[in-house]
Amino acid sequence: MTNAKDLIALEDAYGAHNYHPLDVVIEKAKGSWVWDVAGKKYLDLLAAYSAVNQGHCHPRIEATILEQIPKLTLTSRAFRNDKLGPFYKFVTELTGFQRFLPMNTGAEAVETAIKAARKWAYTKKGVAEGRAKILVFENNFHGRTTTIVGFSSDDQYKDGFGPFTPGFEILPYGDADAVTAAMDENVCAILIEPIQGEGGIIIPEDGFLKHLRSLCDQHNALLLCDEIQSGLGRTGKMFAYQHEDIRPDVVIVGKALSGGFYPVSGILADEEVMDVFHPGDHGSTYGGNPVAAAVATTALEVLVDENLVEKSAELGTYAIERLKKLETETDHVKEVRGRGLWIGVELHASAGGARRFCEALEDLGVLCKETHDHVIRIAPPLSISREDLDWGLQMIEDVLKGESSKVEKEAEVAVAG
Repeated sequence: MTNAKDLIALEDAYGAHNYHPLDVVIEKAKGSWVWDVAGKKYLDLLAAYSAVNQGHCHPRIEATILEQIPKLTLTSRAFRNDKLGPFYKFVTELTGFQRFLPMNTGAEAVETAIKAARKWAYTKKGVAEGRAKILVFENNFHGRTTTIVGFSSDDQYKDGFGPFTPGFEILPYGDADAVTAAMDENVCAILIEPIQGEGGIIIPEDGFLKHLRSLCDQHNALLLCDEIQSGLGRTGKMFAYQHEDIRPDVVIVGKALSGGFYPVSGILADEEVMDVFHPGDHGSTYGGNPVAAAVATTALEVLVDENLVEKSAELGTYAIERLKKLETETDHVKEVRGRGLWIGVELHASAGGARRFCEALEDLGVLCKETHDHVIRIAPPLSISREDLDWGLQMIEDVLKGESSKVEKEAEVAVAG
């Protein structure tokens, strides 16, 4: 079956309705481009929410997975495999942390960091049992488990899923004074996205992360950085926290750790934190399996060997400067912000929402996605060429300047309604 309408109908008929995707049905992909079932070609400016920083179907990662799958796919952690140890060595030496604990999905990795922080609080810091507290921030997005959505400030994420896990305090993102006031003897950790992705590419003021690092040092607490989307080159550094020259106690990674080939995630930390775990405390049947370890090793090698981190910094600076001109060239754009190849174009409420612009871009052969109703999120594969990026930016400029009559008409109808 290759008809997009029929395939969409199958999804709607037999799947849960927990997503609202654009109605493009992708059949194949390569590099920065994807093709739908009718053969139409699109430039991907979302990169699976930063999971394919290396580009779609990267040939080196493909070769690794095809080599590994016929040999060994899973042993569980009841036995050892020949890929895990070398992966541990590579990822820790690359990132400068002493230990890595592998999981599968981003939410699992966040849960792992929470468990590590709490057990550290009771076994190392001396917090009274059941009293450990973790500080988090408004508009955060750390995953979809019941514990994680319980400390979201988005009502929809929580609606109907309670009761929730206690032990979290939500603070305004970027408010240094609020964090200072919230610190007490029961705070075991601060959990933060160095840049909020789902929140709309929100970047805190310079110095905020340094302030958090200082507070954690003063109060003997852990700084946990969720770099699932922001890490592995997305912001023009290997990790976004490096823009402020700090070092967290725990770094949470996922998505681009496998280049889009396989679910791989985990946490990086030193022995002081990681040795709170003992056999039976935590684990995953698939976590650290040989396919995951082999794929993640090659995915990281590609980032380094192809200078994708540096490329993100260079192309990101160019793209942000170019798109910022839209703030004065069109009445639709309120603000353009970003770091590296991670850009948010926030629209005025009068523009009628970001989705209609994303749909118009889809018609023109460009794929990106709205977040929080009024922000267009732009995050192409870091391997994108300057030529392809220029073409995509031109399409975005044309649509936002109102040179697409369809967008202008739909915006007028939406605002009037």
